[in-house]
Amino acid sequence: MRADSRNPVIGIDTGGTFTDVTVLDPDSGRIWIEKTFATPDDPSRGFAEAVRRATAVSAVSPGEVGRVLHATTVATNLILEKKGPPVALLVTEGFKYVLEIARQDVPRGSNLLAWVKPARPVPPQRIWEIGGRLDHEGVEVEPLSVAAVRAAAREIRALEIPAVAIVFLHSYASPEHEHTAAAIVAAECPDVLVSTSAEVMPVFREYERTMTTALNSYVMPSVSGYVGRLEDRLTEERITAPLLLMKSSGGVTSVRRVRKAPVETALSGPAAGIVAAMFIGESVGERKLIGIDIGGTSADISLIENGRLELTVGGRVGDWPVGLPMVDLNTIGAGGGSIARVTATGSLTVGPESAGAAPGPVCYGRGGTEPTVTDAHLVLGHVPDQLLGGALELNRRSARDAIETAVARPLGLSVEQTARGILDIANNNMAGAIRVLSVERGHDPREFVLLPFGGAGPLHGGAIARIMGIRTIVVPPSPGVLSALGLLVSDLTAEFSRTCVQRHGRYNLDQLSQVYRELEREAVAWLAHERVPDEMRRLRRVASLRYEHQGFELTVPWTGEPGQACTEEAMAETVRAFHEVHRRIYTFAQEDTPVEIVTARVDAAGIYPTPKLPEVPIGGRAADALVGGVELSTTSGGISAPVYDRSRLGAGAEISGPAVVTQLDSTTLLLPGQTGRVHRLGSLIVTDEG
Repeated sequence: MRADSRNPVIGIDTGGTFTDVTVLDPDSGRIWIEKTFATPDDPSRGFAEAVRRATAVSAVSPGEVGRVLHATTVATNLILEKKGPPVALLVTEGFKYVLEIARQDVPRGSNLLAWVKPARPVPPQRIWEIGGRLDHEGVEVEPLSVAAVRAAAREIRALEIPAVAIVFLHSYASPEHEHTAAAIVAAECPDVLVSTSAEVMPVFREYERTMTTALNSYVMPSVSGYVGRLEDRLTEERITAPLLLMKSSGGVTSVRRVRKAPVETALSGPAAGIVAAMFIGESVGERKLIGIDIGGTSADISLIENGRLELTVGGRVGDWPVGLPMVDLNTIGAGGGSIARVTATGSLTVGPESAGAAPGPVCYGRGGTEPTVTDAHLVLGHVPDQLLGGALELNRRSARDAIETAVARPLGLSVEQTARGILDIANNNMAGAIRVLSVERGHDPREFVLLPFGGAGPLHGGAIARIMGIRTIVVPPSPGVLSALGLLVSDLTAEFSRTCVQRHGRYNLDQLSQVYRELEREAVAWLAHERVPDEMRRLRRVASLRYEHQGFELTVPWTGEPGQACTEEAMAETVRAFHEVHRRIYTFAQEDTPVEIVTARVDAAGIYPTPKLPEVPIGGRAADALVGGVELSTTSGGISAPVYDRSRLGAGAEISGPAVVTQLDSTTLLLPGQTGRVHRLGSLIVTDEG
């Protein structure tokens, strides 16, 4: 970490359709943006092209680059598409079927009678049971069977399995057995990549710990190879600056850490978007935000309260739980590339299948044949005939023909009626996803500001806000590349956790203090290894609590300061905070019920200097930015709307809907009754009186 570096920084976010690029000059605050098509066959090619575009558009020489930050979907796609390599798993004797048994629940929204349990990433035939056991305090009850580990390792080598996960009972209390087994496997299988739960996730709950460690091994070969190719690409471009990757928890980390724990990048892109949304919210004085990142394949919804990024350990990636700290979001298959189809029963569906980057929407002219959300927008006049500053020509006729043939004619509707129906379904699907994170968590969405971003976010923001009763929308200066901006404003972070059950009436504060100090020593060692100067280091204590006999925990900040002994006063304040969080989420708190501490966590960060957004010059009235007009198709007929070039709008400029605002990376649609005003730092603040 270069604490005193003021060199330009490059952020590259690889999405399903586009690779987004930003370059920041920390001294002036100037930001350059670019977009290129994603290269799903080899994302490192798109990364290299993004680097070349970044240095070209900013005129920054390779030697001037301070650091390169990257959000990747490699681990995400491997898990979602179930395309990882064979993985072996070593478990304590008697736990062979822990992944198969799982939690015996049916996923939310699935049909109870029709749901079929998906195949696990590690089937029973690749799981080896190993003798030996520790108790819940880490005391050895039965010695580890070294012979069983060695025999398993030799079978794994014969089967040419490239990665192994090791998960033994109660290894969070003592890693000794796992470390011994890992050393044996490494000796017997020198080319095999090994993950242990003591390193990946040293907390209790066998299913979640086993699944997370198995997924870490599942993505490790591909992610390790990918980051190696990225480093080679940077060398080819003569860039020697450090490469940092975004984690699911909203901070960046080194390539060294990613190779060891690649599952930490499973929500890399969405996490960068949430960090950026929080940064933009702060810039306009808004600390209660609902962010919605709508790209080509998905919509990621996040909720930010009091300007703070909250993490969850109950997140999922696809079908699987990942028990590591990650940003709390809800993702659905709804984006610009979402495909509209008529089912066998005559119903119109939109998504979750997507046209992706290849072939993409029909109007892109890249081989797509099925109508998408983007095609519907084009037919209704919401987007111009050119995107990416004229680099991408859209074919309106092809979009109309695709909607008419595949959807409108089977439904007996006009093309315009069908296009509006496609958008209505997509918007209501996204509104439903917002309710999951707001209403179902005890929040009133009307008290929040909506911040839409991603290439398609500002097109849908106005309609979604109306559905939710939200009166204010903040459209960032560069919404289409906001996740890449999030990389530029992220800190270097790591989280260190350990299960340490403390029961009410028997709180052992000396033991809890010792656990926190050990975690803080691990955190400080990590910060030192990453060469973070003392003045830029931050540590924060966190605790997971629950009521006695409760089956889940809520995470709250520990009131005491790092380095200090845990006191009765800090314990009482932390318990009070737990009651308040429980009351907010579930509408009640059982203050007479004993509270247990389950997991202690220390969040470590290396704080980079916060960049400042450049101010937009005053002037540039709406009339000066007018570049044409468009006919919008509505339920009451066609209405004329002006088209504005956002780059010509000065601070304080106001525009009234209906209107279309174009820019390189996105298009904003203002509905009738909505008024936009340009903030001095470039965001478009939209108020809705409709």
